[in-house]
Amino acid sequence: MRALDWRQLEEELNRYGCAVVPRLLNPAQCAALTAQYGDASRFRSRVVMQRHGFGQGEYQYWAHPLPDLVAALREQFYGPLATIANRWHASMGLDARFPSSHADFLARCHAAGQTRPTPLLLRYREGDYNCLHQDLYGEHVFPLQLAVLLSRPQDDFTGGEFVLTEQRPRMQSRAEVVPLAQGDAVIFPVALRPVNGTRGSYRVNMRYGVSRLRSGTRHTLGIIFHDAS
Repeated sequence: MRALDWRQLEEELNRYGCAVVPRLLNPAQCAALTAQYGDASRFRSRVVMQRHGFGQGEYQYWAHPLPDLVAALREQFYGPLATIANRWHASMGLDARFPSSHADFLARCHAAGQTRPTPLLLRYREGDYNCLHQDLYGEHVFPLQLAVLLSRPQDDFTGGEFVLTEQRPRMQSRAEVVPLAQGDAVIFPVALRPVNGTRGSYRVNMRYGVSRLRSGTRHTLGIIFHDAS
């Protein structure tokens, strides 16, 4: 996998609350992951969103062993993101710090009973959407995550934009719509991020979702770095 400009990505995260990595995956890699959706043996559970009030559509959590590509992405991104996460937590006055090794962080999760893998594959069809939410899953939460669009906008689907909202204290919420091409990844906060104000940094609450699909089918890879209880 190619080297990334982490200084630029961190600057975008701090400025906008998200950062896009163009063409992280090639079309063949996107197709190979998408093709796994129909193989139930690869997944530990399937969630139909409307049954839980999450929206419409469905997703599946991979079981161990994770696909090689998914495991590699988790490992590649964790270290640089842990450096950013530690700076964020210090800025927000939060005590938790994150080790440089993803294996060490997962050991912390597993010791607390968070042992179920969280990388997931999402599928939306015409009319489906994902309500604004946060992926917390337990006591130990890594504050950044990654989503990769596997389908081709305008060819495989229309609509279905990735949406972030920022709930600012004593202010109206701010929305960010993130355009993605096939293979593009977006890095974004799981729940909180720091914002610089006149009196220093303060915390803002983030939520994210997907707008209504107008036509077609949209698949997305989700990479969450903490495991679930």
